[in-house]
Amino acid sequence: MRLSVLQDKLARGLSIVGRAVEGRPTLSVLGNILLVTEDARLKLAATNLEMSITTWIGAKVEREGAITLPAKTLADLVNNLSQDRVDMTLDPSTQTVKIQCGATTSNIKGIDAGEFPSIPEGGEEGVVLPGKLLKEMINQSVFAAAKDDNRPILTGVYTQFDGNVMTMAAADGYRLAVRTTEIEQHFPRALDMVIPARALAEIARIISDEDDLVSISLPDARNVVVFHMKHTEVAAQTLEGKFPDFGAIIPRSYQTSTVMYTSDLLAACKRAEIFARDSAYSAKIYVKPAAGPGEPGVVTIAGISAERGDNQGVLDATVEGEPLNISFNIKYLIEALNVIPDERVVFESNGPAHAGVIRPDGKDDFICVVMPMSLNR
Repeated sequence: MRLSVLQDKLARGLSIVGRAVEGRPTLSVLGNILLVTEDARLKLAATNLEMSITTWIGAKVEREGAITLPAKTLADLVNNLSQDRVDMTLDPSTQTVKIQCGATTSNIKGIDAGEFPSIPEGGEEGVVLPGKLLKEMINQSVFAAAKDDNRPILTGVYTQFDGNVMTMAAADGYRLAVRTTEIEQHFPRALDMVIPARALAEIARIISDEDDLVSISLPDARNVVVFHMKHTEVAAQTLEGKFPDFGAIIPRSYQTSTVMYTSDLLAACKRAEIFARDSAYSAKIYVKPAAGPGEPGVVTIAGISAERGDNQGVLDATVEGEPLNISFNIKYLIEALNVIPDERVVFESNGPAHAGVIRPDGKDDFICVVMPMSLNR
């Protein structure tokens, strides 16, 4: 194998696939990145056996070949090379790649490409979505997935295709985020799966302005779903198990409904979070309806620290219904508000012992349900 690539293209490619490399691999080759020449491109791939990432970069190929090289060593070296042409030559007798860039010469020992696991390529194309839309759907659901493995199914995002509607939902036992959209394809029978949140987070990170469309190959016999972008593919093993019936916990009515400006509410929550850290991020929300005709309602966000002080943010709001005094994990509210680009949000509740609901004003394609702290502790 002998080829030339540009340093910045190689560095970006390695940063993309490197996210799939296991930190402490059970097999040495799983700590490596696969390099394969394909026509006038260099294919880079990495896998942890649950998720695989493959990307292609332009290259001048003089001699075909393949090798796997240690991911960290290769990435650290390339990131510290000058922005110039990188020449790579494989000595198959020693499985060593000579890397030259400017006045720098390095030799990295690798492992034969034949020992690298096969990368799933996916079945037939099932769904095509605009890249921007898919990225938004992932970001508006993945944040609510569980971070620990106590209930493995909750570390994934429930994804369903039913009719011409696609739904993505995530829950960790304390909150729920659901995003829906209409798609061009029609599914006469509902198809659902649970995709690891980590894999979806990587897909959202990879999607760029170049990715006008992203196609999804639906799970095959191996239960692998593959996302195809312009220069990159991500394959993920779907999770086994039944996802909870999240529809049952979404409130259908409310006693208090409040409309606020998203940016104002987010800023108030961030200020309260500074002091709420000392009390397991518990912050108070006080909602007061308008005192009289023509006057605004008032929402107060309060974070209190017994040692460091407190903060109260007061916002004008449109309030319907009863006054409210409720406690939430303020981090959960911040994470939900961070993924709502709309100018205004609606906050709804049935009282301090019931879940709170956050959604964009005038839309029904995204909803976040957050349990109050009193029910968690």
